[in-house]
Amino acid sequence: MNKLARRDFLKKMANYTALGTAAPLALSLSSLANASSFTASDYKAVVCIYLYGGNDYANTVVPYDVNSYNLYNSLRPAIALDRASLVNTVLTPSKPLSNGLQFALEPNLLPLMPLFNNNQMSVLLNIGTLVQPTTKAQYLANSVPLPPRLFSHIDQQKFSQSLTNLQVSGWGGQLESLLMSANTNSLFSAISASGQALFLTGNSVSQYQVSTNGATAIGALSGSPFGSSSVAGALKSIITTPLNQPLSDQITTCVNRAISAQSTLTSAIGSATPFGSLFPSSNSLASQLQIVARIIKANQTLGTKRQVFFVSLGGFDTHDHITTIHPQLMAQVGDAVSAFQSALSSMGLLPNVFGFTSSDFGRTLTSNGDGTDHGWGSHHFAFGGPITTSKFIGVAPALANNGVDDVGQGRLIPTTAIDQLSMAIGSWMGVSGTDMATVLPNAKNFQALSL
Repeated sequence: MNKLARRDFLKKMANYTALGTAAPLALSLSSLANASSFTASDYKAVVCIYLYGGNDYANTVVPYDVNSYNLYNSLRPAIALDRASLVNTVLTPSKPLSNGLQFALEPNLLPLMPLFNNNQMSVLLNIGTLVQPTTKAQYLANSVPLPPRLFSHIDQQKFSQSLTNLQVSGWGGQLESLLMSANTNSLFSAISASGQALFLTGNSVSQYQVSTNGATAIGALSGSPFGSSSVAGALKSIITTPLNQPLSDQITTCVNRAISAQSTLTSAIGSATPFGSLFPSSNSLASQLQIVARIIKANQTLGTKRQVFFVSLGGFDTHDHITTIHPQLMAQVGDAVSAFQSALSSMGLLPNVFGFTSSDFGRTLTSNGDGTDHGWGSHHFAFGGPITTSKFIGVAPALANNGVDDVGQGRLIPTTAIDQLSMAIGSWMGVSGTDMATVLPNAKNFQALSL
């Protein structure tokens, strides 16, 4: 690059910096490329609901039969939920668990009960990060490969969203990379309503980030920046006009693409909210799912056949004050997911959209006094899409401190791998087994999971 080209490039980069938060979006679009050939006549989408901080599994899906509840209560007496409070959320699956085991949902998850009772939701028991099936003896002997730096927030967030040790791409984005050619407009293949998400990063697909109000515009190009109506026009000319320099012109192309995408999405979803007051206010997860529902509703206008979405809720690192904090979080999850499923039902798209919860890890079964500490396996929810029977998927863990299913303090060794869930999702979306192996390197170590 000669000095003049370098100067032009740096000037243009300075212009992007002045634009604010939309610049990273414009730049991220540069990684888009043509995906492998895939066609689809129907519409399908996947929604990952990520619970940042490590959700407490035992106060989410709570042991309810008398023997199990008594064990649960004895292991966390200061933070155990009262059994009488669970009477309205006892789960009755289509196929009962063995040995008389019963579970109930945390009381604030009551809005999810109609989904379970109507065969639209299942519970994923003891699911988590694994490299291969692992027993307690193997873990203690360190005789099998394990996920990197277990019990670490950032490392387990990365691994659960990538399922590879490299952690430079996400399994949602990698699966969508194989499917995005079915979309007329590939820009809207992988969409985050929660900022940058590793889960959506793929070889061919790059995530498109939206706010809860819709497409994020480049602020400096609207209104009258610095009190002058001509400034916006001048800035747009500067950042969208090619300079006949390779690097600078590549960025110009990305910016023009971002501006076009913002216009296209804004037009497609419209300014009116199509679901009235269905989604609760003052609920950040509900707001994210609402914009996801609006984008799904516009799938024909956008020309999308396969999409992957990411939303999230934080605050689950409940080392302290769990009895106050966790019920509030559960209320947000219950209300938001219930509203989202109702919105999909109103559009006739319940069978077309598969949603699931995920988290860094579970937490300890035993209490530290006022909360719980970092764990491993956890219980999660799957709803919509291929779910047509309310059931427990996976194996119910034994309730014990340092029991056969945990490595101390009720830190569960997962008996279902996230890889198995991702394989099942990929298969439902239309990814072939051969292609699946290219994006999920550990899939070969696990059996298929039936949803």
